[in-house]
Amino acid sequence: MGQITTYKISEMTLEDRPRERLARNGVGTLSPEELLAILLRVGVEGENALQMASRLLQERKGLLGLYRSTYSELCELHGLGPAKAAQLLAAIELGKRIANEDRKDNYSIHAPADVFSLMRLDMLALDHEELWVLLLNTRNIVLDKQKLYVGSVNSSQVRVAEVFRSAIRANALSIILVHNHPSGDPTPSPEDIALTRAVIQAGRLLDIEVLDHVVIGFQAFTSLKEKGYAFQK
Repeated sequence: MGQITTYKISEMTLEDRPRERLARNGVGTLSPEELLAILLRVGVEGENALQMASRLLQERKGLLGLYRSTYSELCELHGLGPAKAAQLLAAIELGKRIANEDRKDNYSIHAPADVFSLMRLDMLALDHEELWVLLLNTRNIVLDKQKLYVGSVNSSQVRVAEVFRSAIRANALSIILVHNHPSGDPTPSPEDIALTRAVIQAGRLLDIEVLDHVVIGFQAFTSLKEKGYAFQK
């Protein structure tokens, strides 16, 4: 059996090496392939790290596909083992936490787009539905965000009392429901509208206002309040 050749980034010309380009021109100038190649460090037989990065992005259908990949899925890709899969997931998680860092304290909601900005990273990687509730104070500042349900969101499965339990404990003035559609299409279903209507009615009894229900897709969202679904204009 012949010796396997490993193609390294160091074998590329100096001006083409991603790390040198990063140092010379800044990290923002690098392509997704170059950034991924820096994490991979070395390629496999027949591919240097940059070529391997390009192939992986194509196989996973871009950065979003990598973001949505599980550890086991990454380990199955040619050229990735447990160590590199762990490195990729760690880098992705660090990026996610940095993006969320400035939203920890005194993040206020003024429009559905603010909800989308707050929650999209939590939901982009999901291959299933999750229902979250945002708890707000008198200035519409988010006191907390909590995951309530995993699975199909409908009024027959969601206990309305659970939606308000944390809001009552936190003395929240209002709440916003948020859930995702893994299909990427944020169009509300009849079940979404029925659940929203039930929660609004319960909120009136508890004197806790339901400000909105935002459905999140891949790159878009739908506000049920803006569309007039279940909310009185």
